[in-house]
Amino acid sequence: MTVFLREDDIFSYAFDNYTDMIYRIALNNMRNDSDAQDIAQEVFVRLIEQPKIFKDAEHLKAWLIRVTINLCHDEIKKRNRIQPDTEIRDEAVFDEHPVTEAVNSLPEIYRNTIYLHYYEGYTAKEIGKILGENENTILSRLSRARQKLKENLVGGFDDE
Repeated sequence: MTVFLREDDIFSYAFDNYTDMIYRIALNNMRNDSDAQDIAQEVFVRLIEQPKIFKDAEHLKAWLIRVTINLCHDEIKKRNRIQPDTEIRDEAVFDEHPVTEAVNSLPEIYRNTIYLHYYEGYTAKEIGKILGENENTILSRLSRARQKLKENLVGGFDDE
């Protein structure tokens, strides 16, 4: 297997190129700044602990996305066991634009799929690989998420 960077350079490369993306994914899931920062920090701790065998930059990026989402899931599950039905959203962090609010109101499974597709530019096939899902499952989630967004937005999107 070809390593795209020397082991000593992977952390620096990831930090320089993917910190903002990791933070945005964490914020998208955790819904407040301090928790998103904690998750982002933990992702980089995991990267330090991870054996540094990445085929290329895309492999590293996919690994970082998967670890970020997994850490968010774990933290949300832990909180739900401790304090069920607790809202963890910090309203001051989010844009008040109706589309942003509609995306943020989607269930997590749709929110992550929409985020990876529209904000990070991944195809359904790539998202499937990252999330360990079938491409058709991702296409279905995208379709359902778009439908939910259309229903949630006042007036919808009329094709007239």
